[in-house]
Amino acid sequence: MVQPVERTIEQPKAAGPDFRPKAAPVEAPANPAKGPFSRSLGDRSMFSGDLPHVALLRSLLNPSVILASLAACLAWYGVPFDGHYLMLAVLSFFVSSQLFDRIDLFRLRPVELLVRAARDILFAWPLTVVIIGFIIYATHYNEIYDYTVLITWFLVTPGVIVVAHLGAHLVLRSLARAASAQKRAIIIGGSRLGLRIVETLTADPLLGVEMLGFFDDRHARRLPDLNGYPLVGGLDKIQDFVRDHNVNLVFVSLPMVAQPRILTLLDGLRDTTASIYFLPDIFAFDMIQARFDEIDGIPLVAVCETPYSGVNGVLKRWFDIVITIMALAVLWPVMLIAAMGIKLSSRGPIIFKQRRYGLDGRQIFVYKFRSMTVQEDGGVVRQATRGDQRVTRFGAFMRKTSIDELPQLINVLFGSMSLVGPRPHEVSHNEQYRSLIKGYMMRHKVQPGITGWAQVNGYRGETDTIDKMRGRVEHDLHYLKHWSLSLDLWILIKTALVVFRDDKAY
Repeated sequence: MVQPVERTIEQPKAAGPDFRPKAAPVEAPANPAKGPFSRSLGDRSMFSGDLPHVALLRSLLNPSVILASLAACLAWYGVPFDGHYLMLAVLSFFVSSQLFDRIDLFRLRPVELLVRAARDILFAWPLTVVIIGFIIYATHYNEIYDYTVLITWFLVTPGVIVVAHLGAHLVLRSLARAASAQKRAIIIGGSRLGLRIVETLTADPLLGVEMLGFFDDRHARRLPDLNGYPLVGGLDKIQDFVRDHNVNLVFVSLPMVAQPRILTLLDGLRDTTASIYFLPDIFAFDMIQARFDEIDGIPLVAVCETPYSGVNGVLKRWFDIVITIMALAVLWPVMLIAAMGIKLSSRGPIIFKQRRYGLDGRQIFVYKFRSMTVQEDGGVVRQATRGDQRVTRFGAFMRKTSIDELPQLINVLFGSMSLVGPRPHEVSHNEQYRSLIKGYMMRHKVQPGITGWAQVNGYRGETDTIDKMRGRVEHDLHYLKHWSLSLDLWILIKTALVVFRDDKAY
C-alpha cells in the first residue's frame, strides 16, 4: 500500500506502505513521534515553497474537519452545542492540531491518499480519542456528555477526514494548474541531486514553482541528461540572471569540494532577494534516519542513526509493552494449547532457544515453540525448507500459523526484541551474509522484531538465494529510514491479514 520540527531526511517518493525500489522517488511516512530539538534535512514543513493558502489549509484542515464532524453529530442527534461541547471542541482542536500536523498528505496524489490515510489517520485519530477521553475522565466530565454522540463522532470522523482531503486535493490542484507559477527557481550545478529536486518541485503543482534551468561551468556534453531543462550559462552569469529574471529560489547543488566557489556564489547573491538552499552531496550516502543535530552549538549531520533516538525510543518501548501485554492477555490460551500439543506430539523441550544478533549486533537468545525434532544452534544452521523432515506434524501447523513465534512476546517484554523490526537471523547466517550484502549489518541499528516490513511484503520464510536475502535486507533498511509508530501499527495489521495465507511459511 503508509512534519513540528524534526523530520527524517526526505527520501526518494512512495505511494504508501508498499515497498518501492531505491530508484523510485519515495516519501518518508510522517512521524508522529519526533522530538522538538532538531530539524531534519528536506523537511517540507520548513520549506517556504508551499503557497500561502496551501500551507494554511494544511495546518487547519484536519482540526477544522474534526470540529465540523462533532457539530454534525450533535445536530443529527438534536443535542445542543452548549458550553460543555464547546469546551470539548476547543480541546479537540488543540490536541488534533498537534497530532495531525505531523501527517502530511498534501504531497500525495488523490489515488495515493486513500492507502496512506488508512495508516496515518487511523493511527492519529484513535490516539487523539484516547487523549481526549483520558482528559474527560480525569476531570469527571464523562457523565455530562452523550455517549451516543461521542461514539458516532469517533467512528465517522476518519472517513470525513479522508473525504475532506480528497476534495481539497482536487480543488487545490485544479486551481494550481490553472494559475501561473508564483515562484521561479534555478539550480546551480548539474548533478543528479539537482535533477531530483527539479523533478520534485515541478511534479507538485501545489508548490507553484517554475524551473528556469541549470547553471554550471561544465559544457553540456560533460553533464548528465538535464531532462530537457536548459543549461543557461556558467556560474559567473548567476547574479545578473537572478536579478534580471526575478528568481525566488536558488538551489546550490555543487560538490563539497567546491566550497570556495560556493562562498563566492553566496557572497554575490547577497545583492538579490532570492531564497538560497544548499543541497549537500551527503545524499550520495545510503543514509539511515539522517537529520540535522548539534552538540553545544556545533552543527552536526547524522548520516546513519537509529530511528529510536531520544523520545522516539521511549514511545517505541511503551508501544511494545502495551501491545504485548494486550496480546498475551488474549493469546495465553493459544500458547497453553500449543505447549500441550508439543509435549504430547514429540519428545523434547517445549521452548526452543537460539542465539541470534540483536541491537548493535549483540547476541541474544530468541525463544520459540519447538517445531522440529532438532535444536540447531551452532556454526552451521540449515534453514527450514518445504517438506523438511525435521519439522514435526504439529510443528508444521504452528509454523504455518506463526504460533511458534509467540514466545518471542517474552523477548519483547524483556526488551531484547520489538514487536516490529528486522527479523533476527541465526548467528551463522549473519556471518555468512554480512560479507556478501552491502549494508547488511545496518539492520541491527534497532531491536529485531517478531514481524517486519520485509515479512509483510513477501520476504517471509526461507531465503534460499542471495537475491532473496538482498531483497529482505533492502526492505529492512527501508523500514529503518521511514520508521514511525503508525508504520509499526500498519505492519502489525498487515501481519494479521497475511499470516494465514502466506505460502512461504513452512
